[in-house]
Amino acid sequence: MLVACVGNVLRGDDGFGVAVAAALLGTLPPAADLVETGIGGLGIVHQLMMGAYQGLVIVDAVERAAEPGTVFVLVPQVPDVASPTFEQWRAQLSDLHLVEPSRILRLARAAGVLPEHVLVVGCQPQTCEDFEETLSGKVAAAVPLAAQRVRELAAQLLACAQ
Repeated sequence: MLVACVGNVLRGDDGFGVAVAAALLGTLPPAADLVETGIGGLGIVHQLMMGAYQGLVIVDAVERAAEPGTVFVLVPQVPDVASPTFEQWRAQLSDLHLVEPSRILRLARAAGVLPEHVLVVGCQPQTCEDFEETLSGKVAAAVPLAAQRVRELAAQLLACAQ
């Protein structure tokens, strides 16, 4: 399985995924790969192409209109890739540095490498708009909880794959 952590460390709480990646180093089961892509979301698709992954967990700041620091586990709905027009694809993929999970998951599905099980562990940010190199207090406090949740999900997904 693959754990992919994304985010921009120069945009405050958008660096949440990167902080979780640091907390996860050396703590995942041996059959789980960890990648931290920063804002280079296409790296997730490249990593999926290099392995036969049965599961994917993406870790990111996720806007859900909740209290900052709230951790979510979401099951994303990845739309059918056959229906979009060329213009819709171009709009979706015009900036591959935008690591919005929906874009990456759609591209992975189109490439035929989207795993059977996909989850997003997200955290409600306080702010992602200002230049800030640190997480807000509430989001920083959520990093250990999110890392623990990722470890639990990794173990569950690996058990399902056996």
